[in-house]
Amino acid sequence: MSTLDPRPVYTRATEQAAALIRTVRPEQLDGPTPCAEFDVRTLLSHIVGGTRRVAIVGEGGDGLAEPSFIDGVADDGWAEAYDEVRTRVLKAWESDDRLATPVRAPWGEVPGHAALSGYVMEIVTHTWDLSESLGRPLALDPALAEFALAAGHRNLPEPDRDAPIPFGSARPAPEGAGPYEQLAAWLGREPLA
Repeated sequence: MSTLDPRPVYTRATEQAAALIRTVRPEQLDGPTPCAEFDVRTLLSHIVGGTRRVAIVGEGGDGLAEPSFIDGVADDGWAEAYDEVRTRVLKAWESDDRLATPVRAPWGEVPGHAALSGYVMEIVTHTWDLSESLGRPLALDPALAEFALAAGHRNLPEPDRDAPIPFGSARPAPEGAGPYEQLAAWLGREPLA
C-alpha cells in the first residue's frame, strides 16, 4: 500500500466538492442522483456528514460511531455547512503523525494515510454523483478521479460486493470511459443520462 501523502489530493478534492456544492440551487434539492436511494438533499447530507466523520477520525475519534448524514441544514446552507466541516477535516489531518497512526475506517483498521486515500475515493465519487445530478455544471479534475480509482482498487479489490460494503458491485465501464466513468463503474454506479 502506498505511503504517499494523500493530504494535498484530499484538499484538492474538497475544494472541487465545495465549488460544486456552491452551484446547487434550492429547486434542485429534490432531484435524483446516481445513488437511487438519495435525492440531492440526502446526498448533500451524506457528503457533509461523511466529511464530519473523516474529521473525527483525524482528531483521533471513532468516526464510524457517528452518523454519516447530517440534519438541520437549511436549503440554502449546504455550501456553508460543507465549508465548516471541510475546514475541520483539513485541520484534523495536519499532523504528519496522523498519517502513520492506525485508524478505524469502514474497510478496517489501516494507517491514517490509507484511510485518507480511501476518503479521497469517497469524496471524489460523491462529487461525481452530485455533478451528474446537477447536469455537470463544472469540469471535474481527472487527476482526482485517477487517484480515487487507484484507491478504490486497493480498498475494494473484489468486484462483487454485498450489503456491508457501502458501494455496489462493479459494472463494466463503457468503452473509452474517462477516469470518472471508470470510478463510477468500479463502485457500481451508472450515469443518470
